Amino acid sequence: MNQTDIINSVCFALTHEEILKYQSRLKDRPVGERIAFWAERFVGAPYDINPIGEYVARGVIVADERVDCMYLIFRTVELALSNNHDEAIEIALDKRFHTKGILKDSKVVNYDDRFEYGEDMISSGKWGKEITSEIGRVTKIKGSRGLDSIDMLPSRELLKEMQKLKSGDIIFFIKNPAKRISEEIVGHIGIIKTEVRRQGTEDRQIYLIHAGGIKGKGGAVKKVLFKDYIKSMPFIGAKITRFD
Repeated sequence: MNQTDIINSVCFALTHEEILKYQSRLKDRPVGERIAFWAERFVGAPYDINPIGEYVARGVIVADERVDCMYLIFRTVELALSNNHDEAIEIALDKRFHTKGILKDSKVVNYDDRFEYGEDMISSGKWGKEITSEIGRVTKIKGSRGLDSIDMLPSRELLKEMQKLKSGDIIFFIKNPAKRISEEIVGHIGIIKTEVRRQGTEDRQIYLIHAGGIKGKGGAVKKVLFKDYIKSMPFIGAKITRFD
């Protein structure tokens, strides 16, 4: 069974046994490939329309039936870095929170300590090393929430340098400062998946996997050509992190 067959053979909500099976098959692959694999597994999953996230409202770690953009990042990275279901839970209790998540009677009791802003995920270092300036020439824009300014890659630079992206890179899309609603810098998050178009060459197709939707309305997890998304997106650029 190849990777495509694996993806097409699973449903959105995995059992503990299924998670263990796929983690075992993927364990020797680079972490970026594992992240991209798990992200692709969610393609087609319905968008989580709950304003704070269904997983937060229910106080749970696993809520794979409906996915928003932040949960997609949380869950795929946790599955990629772990060897079984229980280990994925432990990683989630570390990575989703500024400090550490607390479980009582199988419920998270301190989701108020979770990452709510994508920019906080980047600065924490828990979600990979920031490599924005390694991809292309950055531009400074106005910051918020205590930051005077931030560096980002503008859209044109993302298109120019996109072949430097790798599977599993996390893309944090930056809002126009004039369009911020609650001082947020990051407006959306997705994961890169690269595929070789011709074996034995460096010719690669770059895809973005992201939970595209509107809270209160709907949507789904999608896999789209990165260049097409960048050309039509409502954001002015991005920051990027990568797990080694």
